[in-house]
Amino acid sequence: MSSSSPRPFILVSNDDGYKAPGINFLIDVLRPIADLLVVAPNGARSGFGCGITATQPIQCRLVHEEEGLDIYSCTGSPVDCVKLAFNVLLNSYNRQPDLVVSGVNHGDNSSVNTFYSGTMGAASEGVLQGVPGIGFSYCHFSYDTDMSACAPYIVEIVQQVLRDGLPPYSTLNVNFPDVETFEGVKVCRMARSRWVNEMAENYKPRTGTPYYWLTGEPYELEPEAKDTDRWALAHGYVSITPQTLDATHYPLLDHLRAKEW
Repeated sequence: MSSSSPRPFILVSNDDGYKAPGINFLIDVLRPIADLLVVAPNGARSGFGCGITATQPIQCRLVHEEEGLDIYSCTGSPVDCVKLAFNVLLNSYNRQPDLVVSGVNHGDNSSVNTFYSGTMGAASEGVLQGVPGIGFSYCHFSYDTDMSACAPYIVEIVQQVLRDGLPPYSTLNVNFPDVETFEGVKVCRMARSRWVNEMAENYKPRTGTPYYWLTGEPYELEPEAKDTDRWALAHGYVSITPQTLDATHYPLLDHLRAKEW
């Protein structure tokens, strides 16, 4: 990449792979407003969360280079991609990213899904490296879906974060509903839910040995709540959920400190 402009510099990743339509849509949306370094897996890594590769080497190669845009393919997880960018690839640049943006994911990353999401894992790793992070997801799994309606929202959210920043250890989890026209934007909390019926059992034909496919369906624990990301998406709104990487439960911390140990 070569760029003499003072434009923002954004590190882009995802969990669907560098060839996925979602990340290429994101690149097209962000290119007019920023220089981009894209480091993404060489194939699908959905469900990797914050997982890292610790038992085998990671490889990386430059697959595209032009003014203001470099794209790298990485054999590791989404978090590996961001770690590789900060610890290796950025050494050859004379600047650090202003923002880490992950997505656009093909599928819903609201509520409990955020804990399993490689999309949010990449954004969170950026935050751990000291850079604000945003994860974008579109609630439709098809690679043929039209994401064009998301473009102005992505630009607005990215520009706001570039301008105002985010508090330390925080990310934005942005989900777009699968509707023709968005009703607007809701800033909301993460819904409480869990997955049920998560394992489908099958048997090998000859031996009868059981094996299992991860499957399941979401179970809403508070379906009537109207201040959650799940409610917003179900009613056609873009959901923006601010999340923190500080896992401390502060009310419980104060409660436990008050006890005699």
